[in-house]
Amino acid sequence: MAQSADIQPPHGSVHRKTLSLPGQQTQCQPSTHPSINRPWMVYFDQPQGFSKMSQENTEEVKMLEAQIECLQAEVEALQRKQKDHHKDLAFHFKGQMHDALLYLCGQRQGEGTKVLSKLKEEVEKLEEDLKRQTELNHISLDCCTRKTLQSSGRKLVQQLCMSGHCSKLFFQVEFQLSEVREGDRSERSITDLNVVLDATDLQRFSSFLSGVEESRDLLLFFRTLRTFSDRCNDRCRTFQHFQEKYPAVVSLPGGCKSEIMTLNHPKLPGCSLFVHWSVEVSKEGVVTPNIDLLTKIPERAQQLFPFQAVGGTAESFHSLLRILGPEAALESVIRAVSLT
Repeated sequence: MAQSADIQPPHGSVHRKTLSLPGQQTQCQPSTHPSINRPWMVYFDQPQGFSKMSQENTEEVKMLEAQIECLQAEVEALQRKQKDHHKDLAFHFKGQMHDALLYLCGQRQGEGTKVLSKLKEEVEKLEEDLKRQTELNHISLDCCTRKTLQSSGRKLVQQLCMSGHCSKLFFQVEFQLSEVREGDRSERSITDLNVVLDATDLQRFSSFLSGVEESRDLLLFFRTLRTFSDRCNDRCRTFQHFQEKYPAVVSLPGGCKSEIMTLNHPKLPGCSLFVHWSVEVSKEGVVTPNIDLLTKIPERAQQLFPFQAVGGTAESFHSLLRILGPEAALESVIRAVSLT
């Protein structure tokens, strides 16, 4: 049997462990003789800072675990939000579109080619319907976003933002749509309506837009917007037509989309007639075109020819408007100027 002895450790806290060959008996006991050499005796020392490092590592592990829990909670919240969004889509679409959305959301497997084919047909029908509606009302939607703010068993609140244009008038409409379901019935209401209009005639829309935002009447806004756009297009076409037909007399300093058309005779410099064609919009959404004829005659000419007809030009022109209409009345004035 092999002999064993322990070496007295140095002063301090030391742990001792004896290693021996297989099949040998090991005896661990305190040694009183420091000079005895045992090759199979190994000592593992623990530094004084080991306990502090272990505590720091434990705190770091706890912090990482807390971060992992927060990330897991965030992932679960996003998954619930995605699930609610899919349910929302499925609720608003029916028929072929409903089946296709269920398939795309992974709620129904199989027959993928058939479902996608039906979806393509449904999208083509929607595009044709949208094109037809655009041709009818002259309003094109460029972007439409929807965000669900609240979704419960009987109430749904969504934030909608639509932007588009009607002819050359660009608009953006943002509002909240609330839907409350009572059995088979549902009631919808609009709140927090905000309308932004990018137009040169915005000052004529200021009171109307304020009234629309107060009444939250979207139908009135789009109907008035189209009527206003049509009247502006009528003015533009009329000005452009007379400029092309009478280029020596008619000029458009601000372009065909402006409110002013100038009439000048080449042989009468300084004498001008101005047609001011504005389109007014009331707070109630009534669109009214106003056409006035203004004169500019040099003071020297008025002294030489103090005829009274100039003073009644505006009244006479308004009489022509009532009898002949805008185009015929304007052409009568233009012919009179060109023959002067």
